[in-house]
Amino acid sequence: MNKQEEDRIQSLLKQAMPPVSHELNRDLWPQMLRRLQQRSAAVPWFDWALLALLVLGLFVAPSSIPVLLYHL
Repeated sequence: MNKQEEDRIQSLLKQAMPPVSHELNRDLWPQMLRRLQQRSAAVPWFDWALLALLVLGLFVAPSSIPVLLYHL
């Protein structure tokens, strides 16, 4: 690749990806804390069903406990 091709590729890249020069005018951390406090920790019913199946399976076949621990 010669110098002319490198310059052309460099100019095309500069056109395609202009530099980011804008600054945020506020701190986003307080807003993030408010959003985290607003959310409730709701667990979907499907997660509870999977947990119930896991516990039931461990009671029915306790020999599967080492296999489960191995895969964790």
